[in-house]
Amino acid sequence: MSKAKSPLRRLNETQSAYLLLLPFLLTYGLFLIYPFFRGVWISLHDWNLLQVAFNPDAKQFVGFENYVRVMWGRNIEWSPWARPVLQTLGLLGIAAAVTLNRTRRLTGATAIALGLAGVALFLIAGVYAGEEGRWFDRRFWPTVGNTVLFVGLTVPGVTISALLIAAALNRETRAMGLLRTLFFLSQVLSVTVVTLIWQIMFSPRQGLIANITELSGGSPITWLTDERFAMAAIVIATIWWSLGIAMILFLAGLQDISKDLFEAGALDNCTGIRAFWYITLPNLKRTITLVIILQIILHFQVFGQSHLMTQGGPNDETQVLVRYIYQTAFRDSELGRASAMAVFLFVIMGAFSIVQFLVGREEKD
Repeated sequence: MSKAKSPLRRLNETQSAYLLLLPFLLTYGLFLIYPFFRGVWISLHDWNLLQVAFNPDAKQFVGFENYVRVMWGRNIEWSPWARPVLQTLGLLGIAAAVTLNRTRRLTGATAIALGLAGVALFLIAGVYAGEEGRWFDRRFWPTVGNTVLFVGLTVPGVTISALLIAAALNRETRAMGLLRTLFFLSQVLSVTVVTLIWQIMFSPRQGLIANITELSGGSPITWLTDERFAMAAIVIATIWWSLGIAMILFLAGLQDISKDLFEAGALDNCTGIRAFWYITLPNLKRTITLVIILQIILHFQVFGQSHLMTQGGPNDETQVLVRYIYQTAFRDSELGRASAMAVFLFVIMGAFSIVQFLVGREEKD
């Protein structure tokens, strides 16, 4: 007599795949999908955290009032130079998209995405309250501006620094292996350790930077309490902390470039900087795009550096969006308004995730 097949053997490949995916899908839905839609639902309510904790019926449905309250105001106008720094970054993004697409250094989808991001930044940064107008939430858009400025300074800094370091370390020797490890070590440190290191470095009394400044005859800078330098201090600390992963990605991309290309270039006297410009960079454009998008998504979520190094100061100059959401929710107990800001942040990161998906699909094609 033939043995009866077990239930698992009677399943086809598709059913088996779904069965194996089921634990992951349940976990994903429980801890990610459900909290997201719950957050959107909370953003549509006047939801005081403490009141609802003691009385679940204390919340009140208000629709999109939280979004209006956070993002809009009275007598709102637009100017082409309301915020010169951010709008200049937007114009540079547009110019870079056009230039890189014409020189075939960026594919169509990536160039369009970069151009649209530049247009969005230029338009949004130009919105301001008129002469007799005011924002309903006067801190929200300056906080968004600080976050965009932080990302706009950090992402190029990380990308360029990591690329140059990777190019310098792209050799198979023991010394290069040791240096790669040393440069990657900062990546494994927690944000608490990183901020503590750089608080000491930036100390105007005992910091290394202050000592070097005094030895050269200058006066120490109060980095973390000076409005002109506080954001720069956070950017420097973040670049140092974030180099590791970007460097590894660039090393992988560099090692994937055929050595035959460099040998052929050497026959035409294309060596050194010329080889880097005409051979290395064109073959790294996919890796560069990946690193930039990943860094943008990562650094829009900055929190620890601002919270631990400057507490959002001085005068809100380093206040960033995630920290403001945290304060609104847990200090002010306005969970509905905080959820509306969190949804806004999700839309920004979602847009860049879509760009990453389109770029990845274009690479496969």
